[in-house]
Amino acid sequence: MSASVREPRAIVLVLDSVGAGALPDAADYGDEGSNTLGNTARAVGGLSMPVLGALGLGNITTVEGVPPTEAPVASWGKNAERSAGKDTTTGHWEMMGLVLERPFPTYPEGFPDDVIAEFCRLTGHAGVLGNSVASGTVIIDELGDEHVRTGLPIVYTSADSVFQIAAHEEAYGLERLYEVSEIARAMLTGEHCVGRVIARPFVGPDVTGAYVRTHRRRDFAVKPSEPTVLDLLQDAGVPVFGVGKIGDIFAWQGITSSPHVTDNMNGFDHLVEEVSRPESGFVFCNLVDFDMLWGHRNDFRAYADGLEAVDRRMPELLDAMVDGDVLIITADHGCDPTTSSTDHSREYTPLIVKVKGVDAGVDLGIRATFGDIGETVLDFYGLRDRCGRGTSFLEEVRRA
Repeated sequence: MSASVREPRAIVLVLDSVGAGALPDAADYGDEGSNTLGNTARAVGGLSMPVLGALGLGNITTVEGVPPTEAPVASWGKNAERSAGKDTTTGHWEMMGLVLERPFPTYPEGFPDDVIAEFCRLTGHAGVLGNSVASGTVIIDELGDEHVRTGLPIVYTSADSVFQIAAHEEAYGLERLYEVSEIARAMLTGEHCVGRVIARPFVGPDVTGAYVRTHRRRDFAVKPSEPTVLDLLQDAGVPVFGVGKIGDIFAWQGITSSPHVTDNMNGFDHLVEEVSRPESGFVFCNLVDFDMLWGHRNDFRAYADGLEAVDRRMPELLDAMVDGDVLIITADHGCDPTTSSTDHSREYTPLIVKVKGVDAGVDLGIRATFGDIGETVLDFYGLRDRCGRGTSFLEEVRRA
């Protein structure tokens, strides 16, 4: 069966960290004034994003170079986060109907001695290097030589709920890094149940003397505490095809497949392939470079280039869709690269909804929860109100 005659599908594309303006409680998180889209565009003198502009991106927030249009060919709005927090796991879980009343724990002073001692006991290490809040690229340059010499893993965290373990792919071993990360994931429960344990492999030093992180990162997320939209889809016989770190974020619960990707453009390649599948099913894609490579490093120029690169690829995705397909473009949080902070920012996320075959849109306003996205996906597959943690906007966008 060719893509042109397959059954319509729902598609969610997450532009990781591409926030659309500070939430009302942003000051409580130290993020007042953050606007990842708007501030990035302003910092580079304007963005060229004609495809997403036509879909209504400039109608969501002020984006220099992407003016609002009177007749978007898609529906637009923005999402408010109901959960406490501003991290990847929380954002994606809420999209799929799981709202967190309390944020995952964070460690601004590093992990307690008893946590590190237990990690060392379980892994057989005499100690760890780091145990601080740090930039991943900076800490491997600072401690890479000592790590290679001693064989001790580099452990660090950020403002997010993460236990990150960096290790040299050759000197330490990639599989060993994954093994100790799995041990840490099983260990970190109860009051220390962090959102993610992240294995951060690196190589080098290169000709400049620097160590370089590789794309073989792996995330070990805590399992969702309740069934999500993904579980409900699977129970109803609807496959869930992830792209990128979707599988990791949901601890592979409710996921049919989720190939790892090397970068945004490789992720977009996989996205188009998944959308073109002949069989029916939901496609859920995360493009992580905005967050991992550019947001956390305050590289607003590269962030802007990445946004424009995705816009250039959008026609391929739209061409791969068939009439009746519903494409939802959004984000999981912000990570404004123009501020002094290198951490995530508490922001609204953009909402663009394109129904293939409907070249008009409506203003969807400010959604009360990211969960409206998951409820809309369930509605698309005839499972409306199975989750009940959001409000579907499917009929609004279809009637546009």
